[in-house]
Amino acid sequence: MTQKLNWTHIILLTSTPILAIYGCLTVPLQRNTFLLAVAWYFLTGFGITVGYHRYWSHRTYDAIWPFQFFLMLAGSGAVQGSIKWWSRDHRAHHRFTDTDKDPYSAHKGLLWAHMGWMLFMKEKKNHGKVDISDLNKDFIVNFQEKFYPLLSVFMSFILPTLICGYFFNDYAGGFFYVGMTRQVFLHHSTFCINSLAHYMGEHNFDDRRSPRDNWITALITFGEGYHNFHHEFPSDYRNAIQTLQYDPSKWIIYTLSLFGITYNLNQFSKNEIDKGRLQMQEKKITEAKSKLDWGVPIENLMKMTWIEFVKIQREEKKQWMVIDKVVYDVEKFMDHHPGGKGFLKSSIGREVTTSFNGGVYNHSRAARNLMTGLRIAIIQDDIPAAHISKEE
Repeated sequence: MTQKLNWTHIILLTSTPILAIYGCLTVPLQRNTFLLAVAWYFLTGFGITVGYHRYWSHRTYDAIWPFQFFLMLAGSGAVQGSIKWWSRDHRAHHRFTDTDKDPYSAHKGLLWAHMGWMLFMKEKKNHGKVDISDLNKDFIVNFQEKFYPLLSVFMSFILPTLICGYFFNDYAGGFFYVGMTRQVFLHHSTFCINSLAHYMGEHNFDDRRSPRDNWITALITFGEGYHNFHHEFPSDYRNAIQTLQYDPSKWIIYTLSLFGITYNLNQFSKNEIDKGRLQMQEKKITEAKSKLDWGVPIENLMKMTWIEFVKIQREEKKQWMVIDKVVYDVEKFMDHHPGGKGFLKSSIGREVTTSFNGGVYNHSRAARNLMTGLRIAIIQDDIPAAHISKEE
């Protein structure tokens, strides 16, 4: 069945860029209006990342109620839906990542994850069940839910228009630049969390799902770009954990905690984070190693006794030697041995483990790697002492 169009979202997401373009073409941009537009962009953007996302969606920290109220107002100015609507979908996104019950699944394509999902009404069968009982009991969340249309219009368009008109005599600039143009840029920057953050970057902690870590996305999204970390540790108030990684939302939450405005900042232990990173590194190393030729695995080598080894080597004049009971055929390497052919000749038909490991020369990692491609069999029984080379 074809999904029904969500005309409320379609009108919002098409009218704002049209009005923004019209305003940019017809209204001169004043310096003070531009500065307010930038400030309002960050104010409403942090309302989403610090408020909607890290506070209400994930409860990564606690905050005093006046700051909660401030975040509610700032987030309303982002015009991205109410806290309850936004947080419900975001919790579903985490619980059902990359499935049909993920509201903005990246597996449906970049454009769908960016904004396509908002252009259609959700089908009931794809409503992933999540717990929002805490949001239902939250006074500020319920207050905003009741008055959201008024709050969003006031914070996004009316208030910045009035500020610019009263202080800069620039009502039109306030509406078109601080209101509309800022709104369009903010929409698409935060939408990148759902799109680019699932397509660009590295899987530093888990590659079973699409979220990725990328510093470019972090710059665009107020620090939300380290998305692979976030999906692994969603209740951590940080998105970026390295000193030089860009995460202003984290800096705001931490700085305010110094004054008691935010508190109970949740973060995973370094030990748990390092375990996740190391496991991913191990997986990447294993995948990289699988693309290289490491010779026949020891467990798959032909098995022979020492007597069989001696008999074949002498009768067929094989250029074989033994190290740690593994038989190596060095015939093609004789002329390329860095120490000269003579050393290899003296080792033919013998067990040379001690010599190889330092009795004559403690061979390099490169030499040992090269030898993996020369192994052909493994000795099953004990090797007579007379055939074992001693230290020299």
